[in-house]
Amino acid sequence: MDDSLAAEFRSLIEARLHALSGEDVLGEAGKATVELDQQAVGRLSRMDALQNQAMAKATGARRDAERGRLLAALERLDDGEFGYCDDCGDEIAKGRLQLDPAALKCVDCARG
Repeated sequence: MDDSLAAEFRSLIEARLHALSGEDVLGEAGKATVELDQQAVGRLSRMDALQNQAMAKATGARRDAERGRLLAALERLDDGEFGYCDDCGDEIAKGRLQLDPAALKCVDCARG
């Protein structure tokens, strides 16, 4: 992979990491503890709040997993291993990496 293409993917990965950080800030309020105040919130409203809290936590966990995948992709870029399939060793198509720069397998190996 030439330097300009590596720089393009580094920029793409860093932009996605920055976007995830912005989403983390927005999602913090949803993960807050649900207060038990029977006068302010009815039973169904509290159940909704608990469900929203659980969804916010799950979304945060997915963002954390994506962040880990992207950081691993940056490490592969630094090590010169970025863009090669973990299974067969062939190059992963540029279009696939543009859609998912953390992809570890080429299309053929991903299909199984």
